[in-house]
Amino acid sequence: MPDNTKQPKVINKAGTLKMTDETAQTRTSRDMAGRPMDRSRRRRDGNRAKAELAPKEFEEVTIAIDRVSRTVAGGRRMRFKALVAIGNKKNKVGVGVAKGNDVTTAVQKATTKAKKNMIEFHLDGETICHEVETKVTGADVLMKPAAPGTGIIAGGVVRSIIGLTGVKNLISKSLGSTNKVNIAYAVVEGLRAQTPRKEWETTKAKSASKKADSKKASAKKEAK
Repeated sequence: MPDNTKQPKVINKAGTLKMTDETAQTRTSRDMAGRPMDRSRRRRDGNRAKAELAPKEFEEVTIAIDRVSRTVAGGRRMRFKALVAIGNKKNKVGVGVAKGNDVTTAVQKATTKAKKNMIEFHLDGETICHEVETKVTGADVLMKPAAPGTGIIAGGVVRSIIGLTGVKNLISKSLGSTNKVNIAYAVVEGLRAQTPRKEWETTKAKSASKKADSKKASAKKEAK
């Protein structure tokens, strides 16, 4: 008599036999060195590989890392301060500053702060909309739009931040303090202040608004 208790064989699309649950439980996976891997380790390695292969939404640049100290009871406490900028190579950029007991912790904290403080600004093609000068404490940064093919003419901090945006042509000059943190915040404020051309208040627009206001005032007087 044929044995009907056995489960039927399942064949995949490729023509191979499908592995049964009993075989999958007894099978042992091994890493590149030949060591056996448990299921939790396989799952962690798979998730890490997927995270590495996934494209990053934002690019980050560590502008400066400084060692700072604080005097406490018993001596000095040494820490690290990191200045990080992130952007999406378009019209979003952010800057963050944080401290940590080691460089890696400081950079991670600064990156998190930069993501929270991201701004979205207006572009005019591959340059900024208009000239702007921003001051943050002692830093004074002047930025001007440039013709196509000019490139980014700027110093280290400004170049690092602008390189994370969609701005390809820019002329910039730092006129005040050389503090990197203040310069970074000044650049972000300058980008935030960009106004598209259609919203500019030109002389014609001002005269038209004045005429409209005078007409409204005369209409109110006649109504009275």
